[in-house]
Amino acid sequence: MADKDKVFIFDTTLRDGEQAPGASMNAQEKLDIAYALERLGVDIIEAGFPVISKGDFDSVKMVSEHIKESTVCGLARCMKKDIDAAKDALADAKRKRIHVFLATSKIHMEHKLKKSQEEILQMAVDSVKYAKQFVEDIEFSPEDASRSDRDFIFRVLEEVIKVGATTVNIPDTVGYGVPDEYGDLISAIKNTVPNIDKAIISTHCHDDLGLAVANSLDAVHKGARQVECTINGIGERAGNASMEEIVMALRTRKDFYGLSTDIRTQEFLRASHLVSKYTGFAVAPNKAIVGSNAFRHESGIHQDGILKERSTYEIMKPEDVGYVGTGLVMGKHSGRHAFKDRLTVLGVTLRDEDLDKAFERFKAVADKKKEVFDEDLIAIVDDEVRAVNVVWRIDRLASQSGTNIKPMVTVALVKDGEARERSSSGDGPIDACYKAIDAITGIKGELLDYSIHSVTHGKDALGEVTVKVKFKGNTIIAKGASTDILEASGKAYINALNKLIAQESAKKKA
Repeated sequence: MADKDKVFIFDTTLRDGEQAPGASMNAQEKLDIAYALERLGVDIIEAGFPVISKGDFDSVKMVSEHIKESTVCGLARCMKKDIDAAKDALADAKRKRIHVFLATSKIHMEHKLKKSQEEILQMAVDSVKYAKQFVEDIEFSPEDASRSDRDFIFRVLEEVIKVGATTVNIPDTVGYGVPDEYGDLISAIKNTVPNIDKAIISTHCHDDLGLAVANSLDAVHKGARQVECTINGIGERAGNASMEEIVMALRTRKDFYGLSTDIRTQEFLRASHLVSKYTGFAVAPNKAIVGSNAFRHESGIHQDGILKERSTYEIMKPEDVGYVGTGLVMGKHSGRHAFKDRLTVLGVTLRDEDLDKAFERFKAVADKKKEVFDEDLIAIVDDEVRAVNVVWRIDRLASQSGTNIKPMVTVALVKDGEARERSSSGDGPIDACYKAIDAITGIKGELLDYSIHSVTHGKDALGEVTVKVKFKGNTIIAKGASTDILEASGKAYINALNKLIAQESAKKKA
């Protein structure tokens, strides 16, 4: 067994996290996040549910082929076809795990599965046995464990461990548990299941009552040694336990828990931004650990204390979770070398041609903004370099709007070196802009969601627009940034269109 003082971190951002409505990611985006999780030092990456779709299968396969340090896990119901799909998707993984699950609560057995306890027990045992033929590392989850009969759970866990389960996960599937009750369940499993010493006890808590992190931590305190969680706490309904909160609680309160993880916490902010970008889910300013206000102090009393001794109002160092300094970092007189050095500090390494593109954009932004902050630099790189291959590009935007004036926008787009221009009116300048783009490209999009936030502060701040657009039945999430809100909105829409074209091209090649 593993070190009793280590808590294994099992990340399910790519599986349960992606199940959050509107959070679907393409294969490349999933791989980017998998790399970020590997940099974090995540022990197990649950990459998807291979049987559920070809896209999920391909994503798990791609992650398996590229991730070398973390264990890659595929989810499967207690069905042979699910286990076969997981086995095939994980074929190239250096370290692999199959995670099988089956509901054990009375409400699920009666209404969803329509099976007796004996039938459920046999299915669980048979599935773990079957999966064990292909992979040594097997995890079993009794779904809805927090609402299941305890004696039945004990019995199921004992039997699946007998046939080879190496991790037994105790899901609070609907977020029904409360810390004392859920922690007591973990204690009862540890003290009652006779062969529990042959497996690691894991937690998987949902946040329907806002208790996912509290439940997970109480479970760890009572003997669980794996936590299933996601970056930014994303997931179905109200989400999952937040990895950054779990890990930093264990680190900050080691005096209480006496436990540790192998997570490189300095990567949290970078991973958080990446997941937010790809899912389109903004991180709330007051979000613990990675929210923009997490280390800001407005109160005069707090500011006075911080200036005298940071520990008066900060229980963690900002740099421990990835903040590398705030305030003015660059200006219009800054050179390419200084620009490159600052990106390196921020954890960004670019090829020379990409660095040239980003630097050119930085100079353009610096001409408009007196102060260029770290957050601006990250937004510039995301907008200019990390965007999907460009098919359509905005060359020029001009707008006319105001009180009692019908909004009119003229857009010039470039494709294959040829400029095409169109003017349209709409309910507002953004609606008019999108109608003009639709008219030029011949591809009509339906705007499902639109949000904008200021990357930093001040009236000259970069605005970052996130859009969710439906094209031809495909829902695409994309971002665009600029000091001009209309330009940022147009870029976001064009980026969504380019992502659609890239996806269609990939499907044709496949």
